[in-house]
Amino acid sequence: MAKKFKKGDQVIVLTGSSKGVSGKITALTSDKVIVEGVNLATVHKKPTSTNPGQILKVEKPIHISNISHVEDGKAVKIKFVTDAGEGKIFTRKNRVSKKSGKKIG
Repeated sequence: MAKKFKKGDQVIVLTGSSKGVSGKITALTSDKVIVEGVNLATVHKKPTSTNPGQILKVEKPIHISNISHVEDGKAVKIKFVTDAGEGKIFTRKNRVSKKSGKKIG
């Protein structure tokens, strides 16, 4: 089955402390994504013999049910449209916005 979200998609957060913030997907797993600049956590790294200790801001994963694609600053639903090319043997699924009908990605 085709996936709704891909790396590089522009999304908006629907719930949580980062609600309403939009960003680009930098990494994804089967059910979680990491969005650029969203859901930041402070991580304290202990010093080692080679590296000094430091305090880092790290982006934590968000479940895919808490994000949506964004269009004109608002969340939109998407659908899959099968595109059969002329004279082509194969068909291709495209992600399309339900609101405007624009192709995503």
